[in-house]
Amino acid sequence: MTRYQTIASLVALATTFALQTSPSLAFSQEAQQMCSGDAMRLCSSEIPDIPRITACMVRKKAQVSPGCRAVMDREHAAATAARKREAAAQ
Repeated sequence: MTRYQTIASLVALATTFALQTSPSLAFSQEAQQMCSGDAMRLCSSEIPDIPRITACMVRKKAQVSPGCRAVMDREHAAATAARKREAAAQ
């Protein structure tokens, strides 16, 4: 695996963690497509530390592309709804 492929894989993984606010959410190919470039642009200094990349993406959400922001918002809303359902069931 080349250095670029390794970095791209780490960014994709970190992007996934950043967008998954709940473990019940599945990895989104759309999230990888829409946010990997933003993660490289905004948070490359945090590579390879996944928790730091995650925190960076959340901190810099206002600077991400509209497509990535839409994915982040959609997945955040889904996670919030899932937490509400879990709380109501208990």
